[in-house]
Amino acid sequence: MTSCFFVSDLHGRVKRYEKLFQAIADEHPNIVFIGGDILPHGFSSLSADDAHQNFIRDFLVPEFLKLRHAMGETYPRVFIILGNDDSRLEEATVVDAVTQGVWEYIHNRRVDIGAYQFYGYAYVPPTPFLLKDWERYDVSRCVDPGCVSPEEGRRTVAVSEQEKKYKTIKEDIELLAENANMEHAVFLFHTPPHKTHLDRAALDEKKIEHVSLDVHVGSIAVRRFIESRQPLVTLHGHIHESARLTGFWKDAIGRTQMFSAAHDGPELSLVRFSLENPTEATRQLI
Repeated sequence: MTSCFFVSDLHGRVKRYEKLFQAIADEHPNIVFIGGDILPHGFSSLSADDAHQNFIRDFLVPEFLKLRHAMGETYPRVFIILGNDDSRLEEATVVDAVTQGVWEYIHNRRVDIGAYQFYGYAYVPPTPFLLKDWERYDVSRCVDPGCVSPEEGRRTVAVSEQEKKYKTIKEDIELLAENANMEHAVFLFHTPPHKTHLDRAALDEKKIEHVSLDVHVGSIAVRRFIESRQPLVTLHGHIHESARLTGFWKDAIGRTQMFSAAHDGPELSLVRFSLENPTEATRQLI
């Protein structure tokens, strides 16, 4: 059996990371998925100060290297993406760590292991937040009430006006997946799919200019992709309170098993599953 760990939205909380490292050392999973929002809050500032990169360079990379040294050949494949709270300024540091063998950065990439294919994708639909490094229009240039357009807000890395205006999550995913067979595909997303147990936000009875806000804030494009292409497993984060509000951290669309590791408590949310039998996945709050 190919054992997998999945975590997301650790937001730089050292105790959560320490619990993850201990679980990896104790259980020796084959693959570890880290689904974005890896940095402490406040790392989305626009300054290029070295302090931005200290958490990755001074904590994450050394701790993963220590773990790799201790585990030797049993060290897992670690797949990582960033999330909407992680400034894109940090991407270069994450990529640089790939050369040290601590993880594999798979945003907008495909990695094959045996019969399985692993994809990563970090972008989320427009949010109310001002950092737009990892935000895209979803299926059209529509923005929900209360949200800020990807053409506005702030970025830590410059992109073209064409990209801001016209790039969509829908088109990105289509290009990433191409015509590949999805029977053994695993997708590491940051956004959850729209109108599922995984994208329920605490927006009940909230209105903007008398317009009620949609409590489901996930990606329509991701949902449609799952419905039409039916990958084996999709992994999600982003909406911390969803599991508490719905009572579910997993869901399914057809044959696709969908898991969220986002959590709004202090604990580490650790999802365990096997590629051969993902329906038996479990979640533990440590």
